[in-house]
Amino acid sequence: MDFNVKKLASGAGLFFTRAVQFTEEKLGQAEKTELDAHFENLMSRADCTKHWTEKIFRQTEVLLQPNPSARIEEFFYEKLDMKAPSRVTNGELLGQYMEDAAKEFGSETPYGNTLIKVGECERRLGAAEREFLQTSAISFLTPLRNFLEGDWRTISKERRLLENLRLDLDACKTRLKKAKLAEAKAAEHELRVAQTEFDRQAEVTRLLLEGISSTHVNHLRCLNEFVEAQAAYYKQYDLDEWFRFIGLPTKLLPNAFALNSTHAMATPGPASEGITSPVETDTLKIEEVQAPATGTRKAKVLYDYDAADSSELSLLADELITVYTVPGMDSDWLIGERGNQKGKVPVTYLELLS
Repeated sequence: MDFNVKKLASGAGLFFTRAVQFTEEKLGQAEKTELDAHFENLMSRADCTKHWTEKIFRQTEVLLQPNPSARIEEFFYEKLDMKAPSRVTNGELLGQYMEDAAKEFGSETPYGNTLIKVGECERRLGAAEREFLQTSAISFLTPLRNFLEGDWRTISKERRLLENLRLDLDACKTRLKKAKLAEAKAAEHELRVAQTEFDRQAEVTRLLLEGISSTHVNHLRCLNEFVEAQAAYYKQYDLDEWFRFIGLPTKLLPNAFALNSTHAMATPGPASEGITSPVETDTLKIEEVQAPATGTRKAKVLYDYDAADSSELSLLADELITVYTVPGMDSDWLIGERGNQKGKVPVTYLELLS
């Protein structure tokens, strides 16, 4: 019991000391140990990552499940570590109703026969939607949630601990300044201990913050998987194929859609002739590209990148390369050079230097 009382009193004293130090700093009556610029940039980058990851996560949830009641239900199932019941999509339900209606009207009648065909299309779309929702939840939402509920909580905890140790360190510095000659030795010892603990915690926190780069790489991979799932889903919306399956003449297709069975989705807008798709343009011949006399810049590589083909340049994090653009090149890419090697490099993997 005496031990618990002493421990409680010690904790209360420590809390009070930190509160006094914090208040005096705010009032400009005490010095504050500042973190170096690199450390501050790491914290700012981590805060920015958390902010936008949270927004993207919440809005993706709304996209995949617009019904707030259903989202709340899924949330409780998740917290209770229970599997949520499988939901029938609206498309699947509509398809089932159409097929049931066709049985009542007679499948040999024109109306009944068409109901069966349209109902099958609707069920296929509904099944594709369900697969898209499940794939997106696993490959995209889950990694974002794991970061917010796992990695970010760890980072926040270590940052709070670092701030507390920083307050302790500055409080020791203040006591040393005010200490009398007889108390100076003890105050110096306290300061050395506080400095050691602060430096150790700063290193732990720095390593966690630097891990945000790996988080970006992981989220980039998850984002690509999300886009692939979307493309596979929208590929089901091939109106040309639908019309042939149902038996409608394709001349009835609306001009509001530029239909092309080779594309993943129909693009709204007037159909245009004579417009060449970016994928149909001549492949850039890297060996023929020459660096311009002016306009080249240095760039620092943020993440490792493996070239997809011979026209691209593989990158290693933290290396410096020379970059420049060439006429007609996609704005998401630059030409990168490293010694006698050159190739296309993605802009998102670079930090352009002045």
